[in-house]
Amino acid sequence: MDRLQFEVPVRITTAPGLPVEEIYSVEQALDFLQGWPVRRQGPVYQAAFNACFGATVDLVETEEACRAFMAFCRVSRLLARDMMVPGKRSGEARGLRA
Repeated sequence: MDRLQFEVPVRITTAPGLPVEEIYSVEQALDFLQGWPVRRQGPVYQAAFNACFGATVDLVETEEACRAFMAFCRVSRLLARDMMVPGKRSGEARGLRA
């Protein structure tokens, strides 16, 4: 397996009604990030870009780059619904029952 390939592809959808796209590697994630509009690049984008670039020069682990890219996709509402990880409800997180 290529050292820059994600263990599990990141599934994204860029707009409602468009097919889901799978990002299999750091290189594909970088290609996607480089096409992201400058006006929408913020700290989460920069963290994902830096992690993916760092993975290409062996400064960051591939799966760390994958997690950073997934975080960017989640914040940007690109993550496909089947990639969503169920979280705790706010009351449950504080030990309260909903």
